[in-house]
Amino acid sequence: MRRGWAFLGLLALAACSGGDDVSKLEKNTCGDVHAGTLPTRPEASDGRESFLVRYRSGDRVSAAAVRRLGGQVTAQYRSVPAVAARLTPEERARLAADPDVELIEPDVQLEALRLPTTKAGSVGEYTGSVRMVQATQVWDANEDGELDTGAPVGEGIRVCVIDSGLDRRHPELTIPYVGGYDFVDNDDDPSDETEGVRGIGHGTHVAGIIAAQLSSGGATLSGMNQGGMVGVAPGVELLIARVLNVHETASIGAVLSALEWCVKNNARIASLSLGATMDLGKTARDAFQAAQDQGLLLVAASGNDSGPDYEAPLGYPAAYPSVLAVGAVDRNEEVATFSNRGNGLSLVAPGVDVLSSISMQAATVSSLDAEGAGYNSRSLFFSPPGEYTGTLVDCGQGEAYGCKGSTCDGFVAYVRLTGDSRASRAAQNVMKQGARAIIFGTDYSENESWMKFLDGPGLSWVPSLAVGRESRAAVLDQLGKPVHVNLRGVDYAEFPGTSMAAPHVSAVAALVWSARPELTAAQVRTLLERTAKDLGDTGHDARYGYGLVQAKAALDALKQMP
Repeated sequence: MRRGWAFLGLLALAACSGGDDVSKLEKNTCGDVHAGTLPTRPEASDGRESFLVRYRSGDRVSAAAVRRLGGQVTAQYRSVPAVAARLTPEERARLAADPDVELIEPDVQLEALRLPTTKAGSVGEYTGSVRMVQATQVWDANEDGELDTGAPVGEGIRVCVIDSGLDRRHPELTIPYVGGYDFVDNDDDPSDETEGVRGIGHGTHVAGIIAAQLSSGGATLSGMNQGGMVGVAPGVELLIARVLNVHETASIGAVLSALEWCVKNNARIASLSLGATMDLGKTARDAFQAAQDQGLLLVAASGNDSGPDYEAPLGYPAAYPSVLAVGAVDRNEEVATFSNRGNGLSLVAPGVDVLSSISMQAATVSSLDAEGAGYNSRSLFFSPPGEYTGTLVDCGQGEAYGCKGSTCDGFVAYVRLTGDSRASRAAQNVMKQGARAIIFGTDYSENESWMKFLDGPGLSWVPSLAVGRESRAAVLDQLGKPVHVNLRGVDYAEFPGTSMAAPHVSAVAALVWSARPELTAAQVRTLLERTAKDLGDTGHDARYGYGLVQAKAALDALKQMP
């Protein structure tokens, strides 16, 4: 289930729609139940498709000419001689005949990949990934939970996060946010939301890795410090360019507009935790090069398409020479199984179970108990907060009419998930039979890193959790007895993916740049590569690039530079 990467950056944490639609169920057993009705992605009904129209010369670019032919111009670029437009086949053919038009390329879809108010917090807010990149050694050398006076924290450096937007209500991120634009809804509010449907917060997670604040916690996970967590560069200013919609896809046209907006708003760094497996085209390649030529340091996730038996090449835009490509490593500094590789890989950074902020109350933590005994469990992403006590009923593998002893008055469904079976389809089926909560039994070990998902966002589900193979038998012993399912809403989550690795590098670059603002983007990149912790084969290699990015080592080397 690896799909590109806004959420491929999260190992397919996105709305993995595309399976059976609940509307196709022939019968609703419990007539008042509306189970996870799937919203459809907006589809054009006028026969138009999105393209990038590239002209041979900047002097010949004519949005007016496109409009005269009936085309709908959605953007005109300054860094490359091109416009983005929605065209019918006939309009495209007429444009292609214009001698000033060099080529017409598909508008490729990509997926999802200031100073703090207080300088005092707690070392309990320092995540393992922040420590892995040596950030705490830069701004809290004595480990007292306070930012050291005069230490580089990213002050004065603007990082432009080109992603799914930001939940500006999150207390970790209200201070560093200085401006944004929504290239999905075309307005000045870059919230991860459209028409009341909220995303889970991929962009908010990325932003938190970069700039979460000390002593600014939201609703925390069990075992977390109440102050929350702190980002790698808590003094940076965040610019937010929303290009990914709530389904975690974006057009390359929107990304190119975002790049120009970042440059216009004086960003030093653009962090892109998104991408595609195919080359995005000549116009995109030139636009990224133009952004680099204008002094922007471009940092992008390498992609999450690899597996135990397959090493996938770098995705795009990470594969472009103008972009610093970042792969992922785990807590043992081993390359993540999913991380894409290649000779163009520059650096690696933490990308497995990385803790950071998400949209407020967008995730849950679960508890499961019966007859006074508790069982290990994990909530499913997109499952809502809530609690329910009811009789545990065996619902097999979640087939329609498969619950033995179901009642429309309510019960807790036990569903066996095997292989690639889809939790959402099973949830739809058992909810229609009256389930008010769901327990999924999985083949995973409780000691492994794994996630289960319901389709989302914006769908109606009952509280749902999963148990690993160690607890399945004990939970099944409770069939026919009352069990209690409780899911508590939280503002943080641990996500895996190169989407999480890229912002670590963006933030370390900001720390370095804030210590020496006169450096060029090329100098910052070279410094990070030269001072990385060498992993894997000696020197640069396709799995680790130059190695694990290291903030203190880079700053120590900077002191030796003239």
